[in-house]
Amino acid sequence: MLPPSGEQFEIEAGGYRAVVTESGAALRALSFRGRDLVDGFAEEEMSAGGRGQLLVPWPNRVRDGQFSFEGSDLQLPLTEPARNNASHGLARWVAWSVEEHTGHSVSLQYRLMAQTGYPWTLDLHVAYDLSADGLTVTQTATNDSGRPAPYASGAHPYLRVGEGPVDSWELTLPAATRLLVDDERLLPVGREPVEGTAYDFRVARPLRGAVLNHCFTDLERDPGGTTTATLRDPASGDGVSLWVDGHHPWLLLYTADDVPATARRSMAIEPMTAPPDALRSGEDLFVLAPEETVSVVWGIRALDD
Repeated sequence: MLPPSGEQFEIEAGGYRAVVTESGAALRALSFRGRDLVDGFAEEEMSAGGRGQLLVPWPNRVRDGQFSFEGSDLQLPLTEPARNNASHGLARWVAWSVEEHTGHSVSLQYRLMAQTGYPWTLDLHVAYDLSADGLTVTQTATNDSGRPAPYASGAHPYLRVGEGPVDSWELTLPAATRLLVDDERLLPVGREPVEGTAYDFRVARPLRGAVLNHCFTDLERDPGGTTTATLRDPASGDGVSLWVDGHHPWLLLYTADDVPATARRSMAIEPMTAPPDALRSGEDLFVLAPEETVSVVWGIRALDD
């Protein structure tokens, strides 16, 4: 019998072990020396809450599933009907094909065909690679259409440094600005500096009762252009970090307080190349010319005192 997420692709290197699934090319599991770094899902389960999934050709929400591009008005399927939004792209549940699978890496591909609401054909590719420095994920898209295509990408890993809850964990998030959203539909309504607010984690501090389902930008970067967010358990000294390259101006943090079964058990730190509703606003959206390719990179590594 095939698991709900299809074939399972296991890789190992440098003390790390990961499992990637055929369904959605999702990161189902990641551990370091037996310590779980992500709060994934079991082999006999489907991904819940977006766990480990890739979010293409847009991350987060599109208001009413409607947008206009180059004079055409388009309607996407409403995959978040309770909020009347189109959510997290079109490739989360499709079967990706394995391109290459070695002991330490796996790459998968999927051709997203032109369809109602998104009339462009994209060749999508993802490579998961493990080394002594952790997991590196490279997401690539090529526009196979004869005209420019709007595109953005994201991913949805939930990080953990123990059994939770997250309240005692320390978060470091080098982001100066928070996107403001409405309570009902979680769509953008503005933004504010984090300085002087409960959302300033530029210096490590415990999460305590912080409820997070917020997108952050104006990321501080190292000389190589990388931004790194970190979770650490001061009791054990264990930590985990997620890093993004310069193509990712946005990170969304989510403590899942609205999901009683998994509330505050872990924290999603979602790399995003564009903010919510980017297909409508155009902000940070890639517009890929015919045959143009874009690759973006992010990763996860373990931290130990």
